[in-house]
Amino acid sequence: MFDTALTVNDLILLAKGAGMTLLVTAISVFFGTILGIVFGVVRYQIGPWWAAPMTFVLDIFRSIPLLIQLVLANAFLTAVLKLKMSGFAVACGVLSLYTAAYCAEIVRGGIESVPLTLRRAARSLGMSWGQDMRNIVLPLATRVALPSWIGLALGVMKDSALVYIVQVVELLKSTQILITRLQEPLFLLMICGMFYFVISFPIARFGGYLEKRWSND
Repeated sequence: MFDTALTVNDLILLAKGAGMTLLVTAISVFFGTILGIVFGVVRYQIGPWWAAPMTFVLDIFRSIPLLIQLVLANAFLTAVLKLKMSGFAVACGVLSLYTAAYCAEIVRGGIESVPLTLRRAARSLGMSWGQDMRNIVLPLATRVALPSWIGLALGVMKDSALVYIVQVVELLKSTQILITRLQEPLFLLMICGMFYFVISFPIARFGGYLEKRWSND
């Protein structure tokens, strides 16, 4: 018969880790999405040549592994600049910029999917640039960008497991602590995977629901 030393307090530790994972993910996706929308609109509006410096910076965040970004950001902010920043703040900051770098491309692609003829028609009716973007472009672009954005949000949630490097105890780190103490790696990793599934499944299903509903409009 299967026997385990796992206790209720251990499950509470895992639940707290899952809560930290959700918190880091929510903050990073929220601010990363806002920045990504701004970067994506600006990059589309001013053209590739003028946006080259911004694109280069965003490419850095897309190209360098997240683990290296976290280590370098933590070392630079705390050791070089001597700022008293918690690991949580560093993790949220780096993940927000990481999210924004990918979200900017999703937004730009969504905007480019809107037919130019539709935009010209809107402007010919007397709409300003802001009205055109708010009433025509962004609603249509959102439908195109939503599946990619959902994938990005889920990816950020899983990538948040790397924030242990800046001393943030999230779900995977909590699992590692219990593995060290209980020596039951397979069982504990199964429970960890179940936590990730419970967190991510509703998000994926909600995105699928919106996509299906909009396709029927």
